[in-house]
Amino acid sequence: MSSKPNHSASPEGEPTFSIQRTYLKDLSLEIPSAPQIFLETQQPSVEIQLDVGGGMVVDGIHECTVTATVTTKIGDKVAFLVEAKEAGIFEIRNVPQEQMPLILNVVCPNIVYPYLRANVADIVQRAGFPAIHLSEINFEALYQQRLQQQAEQEQAPSIVVPGRTQ
Repeated sequence: MSSKPNHSASPEGEPTFSIQRTYLKDLSLEIPSAPQIFLETQQPSVEIQLDVGGGMVVDGIHECTVTATVTTKIGDKVAFLVEAKEAGIFEIRNVPQEQMPLILNVVCPNIVYPYLRANVADIVQRAGFPAIHLSEINFEALYQQRLQQQAEQEQAPSIVVPGRTQ
């Protein structure tokens, strides 16, 4: 009997993509102006920031994270601040290397993001506020935008400081 674990049911060399698990990696809720903020009647302003990250856990096993920071203000007072990071562990084997960035920045976040949306809506509602429903995200467009920004930064002229060599 072999002691080597069987990570994949597909034949050797066949591309493998499977979800091992999704999990809530980090969650923080702050209500700095409580309890007075619950007496406010104005419509709040909502600012949402998203980020995608991750890396290789072990050979063929990758983690993908999607982080959302939701800041809600009424006037100049912060009503609440939620920071949530949802993660997924994916088995990805025998996939051409040039396809990996697209899988890790588009495919995996598309799988993880619905769980993040649900957790953010749940924690906001449990805190006593109307649920915040994060809108759908086009991770492919976000990835293309990030690639374009990186290309523009690489093409930007470098700053030359007199007396220093680069």
